Amino acid sequence: MVFKRRDRRGLWQIVREAIYPKGGWARAFHYVKHRVRRLPDTPEKIARGVAAGVFAAFTPFYGFHFITAAICAWIARGNVIAALLGTFFGNPLTYVPIGVVVLQTGHFILGSRFEETQHGSFLGSFVAAGRDLKENFLAIFNDDTADWAGLTQFYYDVFLPYLVGGVIPGLLTAFIVYKLSVPLIRVYQNRRKGRLKAKLAELRRKAAKKSDNAH
Repeated sequence: MVFKRRDRRGLWQIVREAIYPKGGWARAFHYVKHRVRRLPDTPEKIARGVAAGVFAAFTPFYGFHFITAAICAWIARGNVIAALLGTFFGNPLTYVPIGVVVLQTGHFILGSRFEETQHGSFLGSFVAAGRDLKENFLAIFNDDTADWAGLTQFYYDVFLPYLVGGVIPGLLTAFIVYKLSVPLIRVYQNRRKGRLKAKLAELRRKAAKKSDNAH
């Protein structure tokens, strides 16, 4: 196959690059920024898409942030591709601070108590909840007994506060990203149009010169 990788990555390499991409996060950030700026859409729609992706990073739907971002972009009439790229805002370097802020906000709104030691490994809580959900689903087809106690506690201690608490900081961050993105994308697009026009004018000039020399 033409697009098949020559060097097959092992499981450890895949996990390692998910945590720390090849070339570093700075290079990955510049790649995403470059892709966003080159999207063929208006600055406002692209910025709304990016903002939707950023907002999705504040939701507890780990593993489904792409879907969440696409839905949010569709509702906001933003660029869906930009939304997918915007989910880059949520990465292993930001998940922990985002999670702590969101959980604190959620417990404050719900009137419950946030225990930092209890939620210090909230990513592990999501993994454990996914494992419990899988085991309970498989219990339908075997002799095991489904146990929903752990998932119930996870829902009230982590998921619900995360869902509620992510709205305010998520919307605030998305709004800031939108306001910053629109002028930056517009300036880049205008510069790019100017460069393309200059190249086109140069090609026309060379073609006209070649035509004059031919005669």
